[in-house]
Amino acid sequence: MRIIFLFVTIFLFGKLVSAQEINPDTIQAEIPIPEIVQRVAPSRDSRLDKMVNWQVEKNIKKDGIAGFRVEIFFSAELNGKEQALNKKVEFLSQYPDYAVHIKYDAPNFRVRVGDFRTKNEALKLYKEIEKDYPVAFIVADKIEFPLLKK
Repeated sequence: MRIIFLFVTIFLFGKLVSAQEINPDTIQAEIPIPEIVQRVAPSRDSRLDKMVNWQVEKNIKKDGIAGFRVEIFFSAELNGKEQALNKKVEFLSQYPDYAVHIKYDAPNFRVRVGDFRTKNEALKLYKEIEKDYPVAFIVADKIEFPLLKK
């Protein structure tokens, strides 16, 4: 009697376990996707647009980003401004591809070249101009935002 009871119990338990199998083909057939869900287009929250606009405004207010330039001249003399302008013209005649910036930090006029994101990029320019400008050195500075390539 025990053997028959054990056999029937195992048989029924096996049927219960096999009833729990999931066939992915039958799931798709049994649960159709409602038409309304198919027609709904994804939309974004208006708060996201507000945050993006806030970030853009914040970036516009900044006058630059952290970067490096090569300083080729500085002077605290009375005619320092004229000397700095002459250095700028001289440099642009030899190296027209680089941006030249004249900066006044009282009492010094400084001429700085380039807008480099990394010190390695500034080092390339420094190596190129070190014979013509032996007093040149690399400085950390706020640089202008680089132009995006299309």
